[in-house]
Amino acid sequence: MATGKINVSVDNIFPLIKKFLYSDHEIFLRELISNATDATLKLKHLTNIGETDVDYGNPVIDIKVDKENKKILITDQGIGMTKEEVEKYINEVAFSGAEEFLEKYKDSAKDSGIIGHFGLGFYSAFMVAHKVEIITKSYKDEPAAHWTCEGTTQFTLEDSDKQERGTEIILHVNEEDEEFLEDNRIEELLVKYNKFMPIPIRFGTKEETLPLPDDAPEDAKPETKTVDNIINNPNPAWTKQPTELEEKDYNNFYRELYPMQFEDPLFHIHLNVDYPFNLTGILYFPKMTQDMSVQKDKIQLYQNQVFVTDNVEGIVPEFLTMLRGVIDSPDIPLNVSRSYLQADGAVKKISSYITRKVADKLKSLFNNNREDFQEKWNDIKVVIEYGMLTEDKFYEKAQKFALYPTIDNEYYTFEELKETIKDNQTDKDGNLVVLYASNQNEQHSYIQAAKDKGYKVLLLDSPIISHLLQKLESSEEKITFTRVDSDHVDNLIKTDEEKISKLSDDEKEKLKGDFEKVVPKEKYTIQMEAMDSNAAPLIITQPEFMRRMKEMQQTGGGGMFGMGNMPEMYNLVVNTNHPLTSEILGADEETQQRLIKQSLDLARLSQNLLKGEELTNFIKRSFDMVK
Repeated sequence: MATGKINVSVDNIFPLIKKFLYSDHEIFLRELISNATDATLKLKHLTNIGETDVDYGNPVIDIKVDKENKKILITDQGIGMTKEEVEKYINEVAFSGAEEFLEKYKDSAKDSGIIGHFGLGFYSAFMVAHKVEIITKSYKDEPAAHWTCEGTTQFTLEDSDKQERGTEIILHVNEEDEEFLEDNRIEELLVKYNKFMPIPIRFGTKEETLPLPDDAPEDAKPETKTVDNIINNPNPAWTKQPTELEEKDYNNFYRELYPMQFEDPLFHIHLNVDYPFNLTGILYFPKMTQDMSVQKDKIQLYQNQVFVTDNVEGIVPEFLTMLRGVIDSPDIPLNVSRSYLQADGAVKKISSYITRKVADKLKSLFNNNREDFQEKWNDIKVVIEYGMLTEDKFYEKAQKFALYPTIDNEYYTFEELKETIKDNQTDKDGNLVVLYASNQNEQHSYIQAAKDKGYKVLLLDSPIISHLLQKLESSEEKITFTRVDSDHVDNLIKTDEEKISKLSDDEKEKLKGDFEKVVPKEKYTIQMEAMDSNAAPLIITQPEFMRRMKEMQQTGGGGMFGMGNMPEMYNLVVNTNHPLTSEILGADEETQQRLIKQSLDLARLSQNLLKGEELTNFIKRSFDMVK
């Protein structure tokens, strides 16, 4: 038996590593199974190229828990190691890698969570074990080796009587880590990290119900049999070529990823690139909600079929983090800090590639079946609009397929929309005015007034629409977006035509003074306007700029305009051509105040601004007037 001292200069390297990596200690199982997988795949490669004539067979990785003796055993049937290789790869590489890690990251390691990046995969075993044994036999015809280390820089290395090819890791679990001796905890970790590893992973056995034969009697009970409990699917859909898969295969894999998701995805995008980086994956568009915050962190990131994280920010463009699916790339380092990822050249290329691929897929879906694309628009628009807002390259591509629906369920691309409304919705300064509503029910009267003039009214109701309109107006020439309730209909698209008022300037001034006595000036700016006599006597509007800035502030970004907490301010537009305004002008002071108050409350009611005690008083007053 040989004994020795691991050649590292930091004698207390074990407690330091444990301290730095403690927050990630559950990943020890992922790391050790990854090593076992690598050893198995290396043997497969050697047999494929004729380097060895050993029988590769159908290898599995076995995980066993010996709760009584407080041990976890991880066994593979892979390439194995000779004594010399144990000396090299365990005593030199792993430990020198650990020391390099400490020197480079001792100030930031705990925050960055780096592991598996400097040959630390095996070393993670000491995060949960006070003693680790390796019993290994190489595929070469050499004696097996038995290595033991008890969490110090001392080790022993001796011959073993192991006959089967491969490696067994034995972890003697720390008292404080005995949670990992529970079967359900181990199975939870296997499913989390190793669900799609390329080599079958066996964790004990399970009972499987056999199907009853067709001629079985009605009271027959199905039989069960004991089978291996294989945790993983070694050949997930993303590892296959798109030509090998049908729509049902993609949907089945979606269910495998998200067992609690009961709706099929709207469509998928299969990613497959091998230059200038390696990346495979499948992204799914699910039905979206308007709440973007609940959508995120559904994409799973893998490295060679090993789960890394479901926080893909910095790798996947932010607007696509609302999608679901899998991305697998050997070019993304395991568990490095986000700042490292964002600065990494390969990661930036991956992000750009994914953006382009998604845009191309959306354009293809639009071109091939526009009707189907339109039907799905409301379920996908949040992602596309967010992408247009945050990614300039996506914005350019999206102009070909982003849709602008009207109140009447007509769908236009931006170019089609401009062509459709240019004759009827160009103002006196040559600006194209795009009218839109954000709530079909609340803004119904304003929508109807605009439609009566032959205007097209879009329905734009996503939570970030104010931000996107700002971008569209700054990117396009002589285009302005105006919500239908931001002014009375004659002022939405200004022309040279001027309405004649039935009231003289002096009468208008007096009427304005009468309104100012009743209407709270801190909430309303009173405007006298000549409108059609059949239009409403009072209309409440909120200026487009003020309302939009307030909306942008609420969804993030309003602060950039220096608006602070903007007060609720409205315009009260008085129609000087309506018979009621003439009646108010000629009435005594008591009648004036009653008519103005009732008319104001009606206008507020139409804008959903009348609530609480004021609404109660209005209803009581209205019933009294009926009596």
